[in-house]
Amino acid sequence: MLESTFSYADLEYLLLIFVRVASFVYVAPFFSMSNTPRRVRAGFSFFVAVLFYQALPRQGIVYDTLTGYTIIVLKEVITGLIIGFAANLCATVVSFAGRIADMEMGLAMASMMDPTTRQNTSITGVYYNYMVLLMLFLSGMHRYLLKALAETYTLIPINGAVFRHEALLSSLMEFLSNYIFIGFRICLPIFAVMVTLNAVLGILAKVSPQINMFAVGMQMKVLVGISILFFSTSMLSGAATFIYEQMRNMVAVFVEVMMP
Repeated sequence: MLESTFSYADLEYLLLIFVRVASFVYVAPFFSMSNTPRRVRAGFSFFVAVLFYQALPRQGIVYDTLTGYTIIVLKEVITGLIIGFAANLCATVVSFAGRIADMEMGLAMASMMDPTTRQNTSITGVYYNYMVLLMLFLSGMHRYLLKALAETYTLIPINGAVFRHEALLSSLMEFLSNYIFIGFRICLPIFAVMVTLNAVLGILAKVSPQINMFAVGMQMKVLVGISILFFSTSMLSGAATFIYEQMRNMVAVFVEVMMP
């Protein structure tokens, strides 16, 4: 006959694991897509929390009052949100690259609703977002994020997070300094071709002033931009790899900053 005991201390420990996992799933890429039902995300978070509860070593939790336990819960919520935000911050680079590409192609006014974020996004940004997320999913990025979350319980135990505001801010500013560089690196083919096309149209406008280059240029920019976007799709694998590395570095840096 199988016998198992589950005390209030075990329940409190399981709830604290669930809080960090749920906060991470709410923010992290892949898992935080708004087109995923909330019940599915809540069930997935609870399932992952049960697995972590069975696999991770038990840790003692010391608190005196309900207020003390509430403070521990809030610390776990902030820890999960920060780790998920570090991963999600790298995934938003593709939307920035798409906006730059659409500005160069003349499609900045055309926007559509992204079902994953429920926000108005440029057409190229949605295309880049889906392609890069698909490549990251095929590369096993979602498994890495779950493994990284499981390792955080060893590096940052329950009620062990230390929020160093200056270190977190400096790490965030260091990444944001490279944010524009990463975005331009993704949309560089379209940007370079559009600059060359603008130079050619300017020369033609001087050579043949009777031709309305404004009307011709708008159509040529859209045609050439979509063509370059089609032919440069094979280069997105390198961009996805670059984003993958940046995501790993950001998660590692944020976790290291919060280690006790």
